[in-house]
Amino acid sequence: MKPSDEIANIDDYIATHPPKIQSRLMAMRRTIRKQAPEAEERISYRIPTFYMNGNLVHFAAFDRHVGFYPGAAGIAAFQEALSGYKSAKGSVQFPHDVPLPLELVAEIVRFRVAQQAAKPAGRGRRRRSE
Repeated sequence: MKPSDEIANIDDYIATHPPKIQSRLMAMRRTIRKQAPEAEERISYRIPTFYMNGNLVHFAAFDRHVGFYPGAAGIAAFQEALSGYKSAKGSVQFPHDVPLPLELVAEIVRFRVAQQAAKPAGRGRRRRSE
């Protein structure tokens, strides 16, 4: 991607996808926004990100799925509910051929909001000075 092609915001990101995928991405965005109205929308790692006292969650579209990235704690806390989906330490894949589990996404976002709210403000990753 050339610098002039950089995605500036979540609207731009969604617009780069086919209509069927756009509707899935918009549903994810609405669900996250409803649970985290104070979170700031950003593009981070070239994907939609909600930021609240650090990265809250990310989501992204791929050829066969929507990826959702609530971090390791978000996946671990909902491991049983997510067992029907392909997942990794901090991510889960929702295939395009099944409905998005939006209530589950909402629960995970609420969990992450509580985690981020409990963090001292301004305490993100720090670089080691060695």
